[in-house]
Amino acid sequence: MSGRLSDRYRTAFVTGAASGLGRAFVAMLLAEGVRVWGTSRDPARIAPAAALVPVALDLADPAGAEAALGRAAEQAGGGFDLVINNAGAGVFGEFGAVEFSTWAGQWEAMLTGTFRLTHAAWRQLQARRGGCLVNVSSLAAEFPLPFMAGYNVAKAGLSALSESLIFESRNSAVTVIDFRPGDYRTDFNRNMQTLSPAFGSRPAAVWRRLEANLAAAPPPAAAAADLRRALARGRSGIVRSGSFFQARLGPLAARLLPAAVLRAVLARYFGGR
Repeated sequence: MSGRLSDRYRTAFVTGAASGLGRAFVAMLLAEGVRVWGTSRDPARIAPAAALVPVALDLADPAGAEAALGRAAEQAGGGFDLVINNAGAGVFGEFGAVEFSTWAGQWEAMLTGTFRLTHAAWRQLQARRGGCLVNVSSLAAEFPLPFMAGYNVAKAGLSALSESLIFESRNSAVTVIDFRPGDYRTDFNRNMQTLSPAFGSRPAAVWRRLEANLAAAPPPAAAAADLRRALARGRSGIVRSGSFFQARLGPLAARLLPAAVLRAVLARYFGGR
């Protein structure tokens, strides 16, 4: 597709729009002439813009999130051409050391909340007989991050949902993008819950590696550029985004290496062996 994204998508709904990748996605869409409804638990944190409508939405309240989407869709004229499920958060800690209620809370928001929001958005897109759904998963769906069990499960589940909808939308005008970013230079770690009372040597080593990865990672605008190219193509599929090592070399190694060898490589990479 030549021209601007607004030639294809007039309106967009983006969750997690106040910071990180979500903020970069919103900036990219606004620059492309798309009118955006951006969400945050605190809409005051969303940077104001002429074509941006802030929306209060908390995935920890799935019913409330669906209602917020419904109200925004009415404002947009009955639905959106583009829906980007981006909101999420991490929990870092040893699985057994963290109370199960914490993991369950993460799954309630990132699985149940996102799934319910996707269900409502999917019905809108189907009724409009066109548009695009973007689920922002993670390369953690392919390469689980140590001591982030809840996040890994949530992102793998979201990718599985996207794959299901890619199949269901075959031969229709609705497209689905499973967007899998690697590390980007955001405040993700700063906002993460770190719940092991005192890290042992292995979690501490992994945490140092995660911090180093984010410090050396590309800026969020690079992810927005990758998403823009995918949206311009107008095709369903998986889009991996990040550094060459994470988004290109890693998936290639996963296809070629035996699982046991790949685990050993990842253990050495994260320093938590």
